[in-house]
Amino acid sequence: MRILVYPHAMELGGSQINAIQLAGAVRDRGHEVIVLSEPGPLVARVRALGLEHVALPLERSRPSPSAILALRRLAARRRIDVVHGYEWPPIIEALLAVGFSRRVAVTGTVMAMSVAPFLPHLPPLAVGAAQIRKSALAQGHRRVALLEPPVDTRADHPGADGGDFRARLGARPDDIVVVMVCRLVPELKLEGLLAACDAVADLAAAGGRIRLAIVGDGRSRETVAARAARANAACGREVVTLAGEIADPSPAYAGADIVVGQGGSALRGMAYGKPLVVVGEQGFVETLAPATAPLFLRQGWYGLGPGSLGAGAPALSRALEALARSEEARRTLGAFARQLVVERFSLDRAAALQEQEYLAAMAERIAPAPLAADLARSLSLLAASKLRRKVQRWRGTVAVDDTNALAAVAAVLRR
Repeated sequence: MRILVYPHAMELGGSQINAIQLAGAVRDRGHEVIVLSEPGPLVARVRALGLEHVALPLERSRPSPSAILALRRLAARRRIDVVHGYEWPPIIEALLAVGFSRRVAVTGTVMAMSVAPFLPHLPPLAVGAAQIRKSALAQGHRRVALLEPPVDTRADHPGADGGDFRARLGARPDDIVVVMVCRLVPELKLEGLLAACDAVADLAAAGGRIRLAIVGDGRSRETVAARAARANAACGREVVTLAGEIADPSPAYAGADIVVGQGGSALRGMAYGKPLVVVGEQGFVETLAPATAPLFLRQGWYGLGPGSLGAGAPALSRALEALARSEEARRTLGAFARQLVVERFSLDRAAALQEQEYLAAMAERIAPAPLAADLARSLSLLAASKLRRKVQRWRGTVAVDDTNALAAVAAVLRR
């Protein structure tokens, strides 16, 4: 097959990293794969995998007429069989570009915590958690596959050396290094980042040899930096370090004693054999263990509301303290995390599943009339959503990412 993969962005983020890794793994199964995207830090990873990259302009509307035209021309010139869009803008643009073609199939993946209500229902879709799949089917989507975020368990492994990363932090051998790798943005991330700063500060102030390294960047950097500065001032030493964005954060995972996170970042930490504490919103904190794994396998690596240890920074302090004081607990839970990710989330397994989704998309073409009606519904709802966001922006209440907004995520987890 000739496959065109179209991620929605190329900044560091779970969805686009998954897109690139899967593109490489599908290519390794004997297919021709091209990646179409805007510029960004992750383009280097595309090229490092030996994948062909075709660039789109960074500044454009969503959906973008120029992107639609470029996609249509590229698909025709390279005789593409399947266009695979990640998240709603590429999915809609792909349908507008080649959806009515008799020789090009379109499939989509949504790794956000909810599926946008204006996404077309007829094209085959893949999502990252069972609860999100259930919600998408209830919305009316025709075919929804469960394709959990893949992890390259051969590249990400417990034997990787994180010594240089720890040295850059100035961490001592007996320091417990907690690592968070994520975008510094309000949606889904900020509450957990601030709670981690507070929790580590509380433990360090009480005499614990513990420190936090935050890897990533984004719109909330100033807010996180202010909380980190407060933590460091309270402890009289640097206990929270903002390491910035690192194109390949592998050394950070390798150098961690404990990983705090959600989504794809949580899974990568697991691949390195690290104990994991998952954070969400409304105070959600939960340590990955045999008893809690079914929860995450059902709803994804995220949560809302209090967990078994309580809520917010106090709960995170308790989770981190339990792991920090017990090397045996860290070793046991880290080994469990590694086993789980190898058995269920390996990149090879995901590539085989993705290949089957491509074949199904090619075999089950959508008739033009139903697709036209589906797209008309979709574009009407999208226009209404954009108008609503303009009003919210005027009022100062807009969320940058509606599919990861709290209300949308809560609706999925309640189903």
